Amino acid sequence: MTPADTGASTVVDAAPAAPAAPAVPDSTGSSDPSDSRMAPGGPGYRRMSFALFLAGVATFALLYSTQALLPLISGDLGVTASDASWTVAAATGGLALFVLPMSALSERFGRRTVMTASLAVAVTVGLLVPFAPSLPALVALRAVQGAALAGLPASATAYLAEEVRPRALVTAIGLFVAGNSVGGMSGRVITGWVAQEWGWRVAVGVVGLVAVACAVAFRLLLPAPRHFTPGSLRPRVLVRTVRDHLANPLLRRLYAIGALFMTVFGGVYTVIGYRLTEAPFSLPQGLIGSIFLVYLVGTVSASTAGRLVGRLGRRGALYLGAGTTAAGLLLSLAPSLPLVLLGLVLITAGFFAGHAVASSAVGKTAQHGRAQASALYQSAYYVGSSAGSTVGAVAFHSGGWAGTVGVGVLAVLGVVVITVSGSLAARRAAGTPVRALSLPR
Repeated sequence: MTPADTGASTVVDAAPAAPAAPAVPDSTGSSDPSDSRMAPGGPGYRRMSFALFLAGVATFALLYSTQALLPLISGDLGVTASDASWTVAAATGGLALFVLPMSALSERFGRRTVMTASLAVAVTVGLLVPFAPSLPALVALRAVQGAALAGLPASATAYLAEEVRPRALVTAIGLFVAGNSVGGMSGRVITGWVAQEWGWRVAVGVVGLVAVACAVAFRLLLPAPRHFTPGSLRPRVLVRTVRDHLANPLLRRLYAIGALFMTVFGGVYTVIGYRLTEAPFSLPQGLIGSIFLVYLVGTVSASTAGRLVGRLGRRGALYLGAGTTAAGLLLSLAPSLPLVLLGLVLITAGFFAGHAVASSAVGKTAQHGRAQASALYQSAYYVGSSAGSTVGAVAFHSGGWAGTVGVGVLAVLGVVVITVSGSLAARRAAGTPVRALSLPR
């Protein structure tokens, strides 16, 4: 099986094959009836989907376990909002830094093996986080936890690219992203109410126990890979693969789009707790945690990303995600709790739709080394999260909520500019006169 099929980083030169007659796709979305990869309704697909859904729940619940608790952490440890935000930025930064090395390990040792080991380490650290005696110790533990979780995102998308039929890939990745949204939501809601009664340390410990249960179920349910071929761990091969991906203009645009979307999301959800504790809202911690129920909207928008792409094309779906996010940012400026909540709903829906579209496009675009292609996307994505958490908190400290919204609007404008440039580049490559910015598929 070739690297294009497996995602292995080995580069093979071959003579071009003779053109074959087009085949008619079957009911499961494959043009080859002998295709043994999974598809909706086929054997193992539900188990695989649920297993990766649970992996997504555990990943996001652990990764952002302190985000809804930042006001309490600030009060308990006597630190500012920007200092406390490092408990989020350290985790996402650790993930961004280690996602590429972890993806290389998954090329050699297998996707399921790396995902299992990553979850095991992350949940172990999660059980130690409540006992951190100081902010530096807490930040250090969170950085280790983020580094461990780096084995999940890129390995999961590479596993799906190898084991799921191409026409079902966007839907399958959308379900994994939906698990991210459920994990982010449940972790924040649980910590909000538990922290209100017993403090932030107990709340983080409860999230750790939930993640342990998800990790065990994931390992028991995920089918063994059938289309994985081990690749090389040689540094020169890895560097060549990374260089090839970074030389691809479409992949570079997708990486930048993922980073900018996550800059918005990381900034908004890092700061929103501080805003809602202040006047005119003055909400208790439990209700602030419940605000994250809007993540359910992200679950829906991510899981329907495949249908959006089918109707609007990839760029059209990205325009829609960016426009929805921008509308939510502007609406959240209102001094009315219902309007702020509606703004969060729109921000969440737009972000998760855009992320699902961009991340699935990476898997389809990469011709070899899919794990590295996905890892570069995830690295850019979580760099955006770290930047959004830190810059959003600094902007809030200096300019209030309007400052955080300003950072988000600039990031959304970046998504639009990059998507427009992609549309123009596609038209030029096709030799089509550039008369209007239509939405090509």
